[in-house]
Amino acid sequence: MIRLTHLVADVVAGTVEPRTVTVRAGCIESVLPADGPVAPGVLVPGLVDAHVHIESSMLPPWEFARRAMCHGTVASVSDPHEIANVLGEAGIRFMLDSIAGSPFTCWFGVPSCVPATSFESAGAVLDAAACARLLDDPDLHYLAEMMNWPGAIHGDEQVMAKLEAARHRGMPIDGHAPGVVGDAARAYFGRGITTDHECFTLDEARDKAALGVRIAIREGSAARNLEALWPIMLEHPGLCMLCTDDAHPDDLIAGHINRLIARLIAHGVPAMTALRAATLHPIRHYGLPCGVLQPGDRADMVLVDSLESMRVVRAWIGGELVAEGGRCLVPPRASATPNRCRAGRITPNDLVLRAPAGATAATARVIVARDGQLITGREECRVPCTDGRIEPDPSKDLALLAVVNRYDPAPASMALIRGFGLRSGALASSVAHDCHNIVGVGADRASLARAMDAVLQAKGGLAVLGNDGSVEVLPLPIAGLMSDRPAEEVAAAYERLSASARALGSPLRAPFMTLGFMALLVIPSLKLGDRGLFDGERFEFADAVVA
Repeated sequence: MIRLTHLVADVVAGTVEPRTVTVRAGCIESVLPADGPVAPGVLVPGLVDAHVHIESSMLPPWEFARRAMCHGTVASVSDPHEIANVLGEAGIRFMLDSIAGSPFTCWFGVPSCVPATSFESAGAVLDAAACARLLDDPDLHYLAEMMNWPGAIHGDEQVMAKLEAARHRGMPIDGHAPGVVGDAARAYFGRGITTDHECFTLDEARDKAALGVRIAIREGSAARNLEALWPIMLEHPGLCMLCTDDAHPDDLIAGHINRLIARLIAHGVPAMTALRAATLHPIRHYGLPCGVLQPGDRADMVLVDSLESMRVVRAWIGGELVAEGGRCLVPPRASATPNRCRAGRITPNDLVLRAPAGATAATARVIVARDGQLITGREECRVPCTDGRIEPDPSKDLALLAVVNRYDPAPASMALIRGFGLRSGALASSVAHDCHNIVGVGADRASLARAMDAVLQAKGGLAVLGNDGSVEVLPLPIAGLMSDRPAEEVAAAYERLSASARALGSPLRAPFMTLGFMALLVIPSLKLGDRGLFDGERFEFADAVVA
């Protein structure tokens, strides 16, 4: 039995009052007026990340959960589509097996878009029949984000079949509709899709909230939307949830959903509104088995020193003390390392952006990367040509971007990109949403080839070719997405590589996270897949060189 007397945040009643909480057999037996001295701190329900791809932490689910619990997170609504794009159903099964036995709740969904589009090469395909079969698995609980928003709007046969399979089973359907508003939004969400985590302006969030869409405010490592969206919490408090979507290991070590709550409160959002977005709303929407400090609930509790700081003192799941003083009390566990990455070599001659025959100059389409955003801008730039190719120009922040199919031999796809700020060297990664081919950005072809080749030879990972010509690599042996090392070790290695990238001139806060999203075709405006430059607004290929 556990008896705790603290201020207790009751997210159902909307009160913060001194209470004595009694826990027996892992459940809340009673919550009564304080019957003794009130100890310091505030007891709040366990927190929920309402949309996350665990693979982006570069940690397998067990290790991700150990770090998240230190910050008071007791559950995550998790879409395993990253590993599903690499390994298919076997990848989903790996994620389920990895978390088995943990007190943490990983509420996994069925990936709806593997691959995300038909315009790129992935390691697997989950068609409508596969999705329907997976939705019958008792360990999978919802249809994960429908990224093919044009298919949903225009009635694509496979998309409609997947949506119908979820509707028929009465399961929630997650959305993904960046910049989709007005009539297009009404058509998209009219298909039974009920959430969206892709809003990047307040007006967009308002447009979707007016349709009754649940807005998951995202603050990840690359996409940081809280500052733009927090007023929606005041206007539509009952529709809001909180999520990280894609958080790299260094950010996960520093904090999780607790940090978002503290920032919202600092902006003037009522503490109860912020807490409900991180507890009651996702629990009710997804049917999570988590408690909210009501008699009969599972005893999922977090003691924080104050609501303003949300610094976690202790955390319990089902009455089990899982974290204390920033230390996880659940022991680590070894992980299997399933993978799929073809062996091969990349040379500078493989990474050529072709110019028009005989041209001395050409007009190229340029992707413009934006710090803190998944969306990109676009430019057209007049560039010189040499020997039938276009070279990068670091003095103008014009770098080469390349994507190489990691599943089958194929020519590299090339484009120019601005925003990475590289004066020299190159970055490369096998974390390239969502198909996870090999992506790289470089100040010259030779450096780019060496960095991308290092990732291939490691069968997945992150790499930096520095000013001294050496290559640093963080291996990711689990599907080229996750490490089998402890979280602290992975975070330290990731921070070293990020610092090396910034030493090359990059101004980006998370250069590797930003790089990984330059291949995500379903996010406007211009992106580069393994088959070519893609216009995410027209949803069609575009020529990298115009004339």
